[in-house]
Amino acid sequence: MVKTPAYAAASKTSRLAPFIIERREPGPNDVLIEILFCGICHSDIHQVRDEWTGALFPMVPGHEIVGRVKQVGKQVTRFKVGDTAGVGCFVDSCRECDPCRRGLEQFCEKGAAFTYNGTEMDRTTPTYGGYSSQIVVAERYALKVPAGLDPARAAPLLCAGITTYSPLRQMNRKKGDRVGVLGLGGLGHMAVKLAASMGAEVTMLSTSRSKEADARRLGAQAFESTRDEATFQKLARRFDLLIDTISAPHDYNRYLGMLRPQGAMVVVGVPPEPTPVAAMSLIRGNRRLAGSAIGGIPETQEMLDYCARHEIGADVEIIPIQKVNEAYERMIRNDVRYRFVIDLASLN
Repeated sequence: MVKTPAYAAASKTSRLAPFIIERREPGPNDVLIEILFCGICHSDIHQVRDEWTGALFPMVPGHEIVGRVKQVGKQVTRFKVGDTAGVGCFVDSCRECDPCRRGLEQFCEKGAAFTYNGTEMDRTTPTYGGYSSQIVVAERYALKVPAGLDPARAAPLLCAGITTYSPLRQMNRKKGDRVGVLGLGGLGHMAVKLAASMGAEVTMLSTSRSKEADARRLGAQAFESTRDEATFQKLARRFDLLIDTISAPHDYNRYLGMLRPQGAMVVVGVPPEPTPVAAMSLIRGNRRLAGSAIGGIPETQEMLDYCARHEIGADVEIIPIQKVNEAYERMIRNDVRYRFVIDLASLN
């Protein structure tokens, strides 16, 4: 085992603090990655505070990892020492079930091994995330980060990027489609960038008028305030696709009314309470309400390659790891545009 510096939460009420974890020695199919940058996802806060229950402590968060390959196993063929590599939300799966065979490893029937707050497939060894100096992962679950991507701006693509790329891809959006994005945060800003790059006519739907200039800078052609009741009448039956990134309570039915016939609303934000949906909100207009959860390894690699071709990266604020607790508090206040990224050189 390799002793590895990290930052961990000891309990749901404790602050993140320096901690030493143990990583396995690289096996014949593994790559050892020196972590350069790790994005801070809002789910890191939920997990650390056990707001989704099932937290395992001590917990080292982080699943938006970009680093440099330092060592490769004898049977590794896709990576060499010095390559830039990424690790997203999971580090293993059973590799045998139907979802795994289809490249949907996040839905592994035996349960994927998530990058942190979980266990390896042996269901005993805890997984620790990217707030650490290095990680060991099977090459099958590592991602090649193209040379055209800035490593710090690429890190949030491993969660925020794939979370918003996947619904655009799965819903087969095409040039000229009208896409509405609900909420302008870490997820929403990536949804705007990606949809605009695909030729969609993008409208930002937000409660914060102060974000209009930013939304347009990111690629939105229009901005509408959802605090204004007239907005819902004005935009009735307008959109082919809505991507809902909002994690605060809101009424799905009102937004479903913005869809054209056969339009779809894809939920990627997680409100704290169940949201009732009236059957007629779907039946009228043959509308669809769907969810989407990150992406499998093939789709995530496709997303990274796409972002490199189109020069898309996250808008980030880079911080030393010693400011991670402050960053959490600022995120809760929505005081970041639009993703904190930890520079792991500060850990050494």
